[in-house]
Amino acid sequence: MSEQDRLRCDVVVIGAGTAGLAAERAARANGASTLLIDPDFSGTTCANVGCMPSKLLIAASKARHAVDRAGQFGIDVGEVSVDGAAVMKRVRKERDRFAASTQKSIEKIPDAIRIRGRAKFTAPGKLQLDDGRSIEARTIVIATGSRPALPEAFAALGDRALTNETVFELKALPTRLAVVGSGAIGLEMAQAFARLGVKVALFDKSETMAKLRCPRVHKALSAIIEGDIDLHLGVDATPEPAKDGVTMRWSGNSKGEAVFDHVLVAVGRPPVFDGLSIDKAGLDLDNKGVPCHDRATMRCGDSNVFLAGDVAADLPLLHEASHDGAIAGRNAAAYPAPVPTDRYVPFSITFTDPQVVTIGKAEEDGAVSGTADFTDQGRARVEARNEGALTLYAAAPDGVLIGADLVAPAGEHLGHLLAWAIQQKMTATQVLEMPFYHPTIEEGLKQALRTVCAATPIDIPADHDSGSPAGA
Repeated sequence: MSEQDRLRCDVVVIGAGTAGLAAERAARANGASTLLIDPDFSGTTCANVGCMPSKLLIAASKARHAVDRAGQFGIDVGEVSVDGAAVMKRVRKERDRFAASTQKSIEKIPDAIRIRGRAKFTAPGKLQLDDGRSIEARTIVIATGSRPALPEAFAALGDRALTNETVFELKALPTRLAVVGSGAIGLEMAQAFARLGVKVALFDKSETMAKLRCPRVHKALSAIIEGDIDLHLGVDATPEPAKDGVTMRWSGNSKGEAVFDHVLVAVGRPPVFDGLSIDKAGLDLDNKGVPCHDRATMRCGDSNVFLAGDVAADLPLLHEASHDGAIAGRNAAAYPAPVPTDRYVPFSITFTDPQVVTIGKAEEDGAVSGTADFTDQGRARVEARNEGALTLYAAAPDGVLIGADLVAPAGEHLGHLLAWAIQQKMTATQVLEMPFYHPTIEEGLKQALRTVCAATPIDIPADHDSGSPAGA
């Protein structure tokens, strides 16, 4: 092989999504020479088919829902119509703006670093590009992402089956939509389309939505979701092509049959190892075929290979992918000296309305729990969005907060406050010592925090009012 067919660097990163871009930046910032390999350089999942287009659709649904709720305030808005084509056009227009911004950041990476192509392992620590060139690198970061799962029965439906990578290309809103899967994508899209006037049914084999751990919070979520869609949990749903769309048949906790225009399949996003010849990398794999790795360094065993982002199949969330990339890139540059990092407290938000939040450890990992009900919370009632519940988990004996499940108004903001408190290992008492303005949604936390305090040897702060102002 000639010298021009041999590429050399300190760190090679495979995949130019959120994690890959972060890894390359971190490696280069730590003094390493880098190569970034991607077949398309088309941008990130978040900007193209994930976080941003989904939130654009949700924003439209919130606008329609606000109009629908206006009557509660004595405001008559008259007849309302939804221009589905205009809704989807705005989603794509703004999505493309976010995607273009990501593309500009990729284009700022020096041309000599960006290699358009596909890489595969030929032996442990050895890579080859699809154009025949080899790569000699001290370390390798795999950041090839994930893709939506599409079981064979749904793939056979052709363009009647949608995923998060195709749903935003709809030119208009469907009349009838089936959604399979009640994780974040399925829940968000099901409620958003329903609130835009689409008749939606949601199916899942599981009896638990959004991986909620608290039955009380899940019950509150179920009541909210059932207000918008036909909910079928604990069922097996089978699709079949029909003249006018797709026939869905289901059985289990409920049984039925209905025809829909499309089926949105949201049953997970497995990691992508296609064409990578991961079997030749000499890595130990788990039972799902993912290389075993240390989340503190993202290193795979004692090899020179690191993982970052969705391909690691840990927590497929953007802030985790970004953190993965920074950790992997830094450690790849420092190899073989490890630079372990304390990870964020696990923290996920499902952007339904209200939002669903899961933080940290579950009830079985703690000794104390505290609850709050938002159906009669003052500020929530003022705004006619008084629904939801919250459960806090704390460790004995001092009431250190370790986790939470909630579905509540302003859930994304309550979630951040709690995640920060849990990350800092604050006790319920310490959080209660912080100021709570009145009237706010945040006051709804007091009920749960006081319950935790009452169950531990640490009292409610003596110089704080143990009562609540009207509507708190």
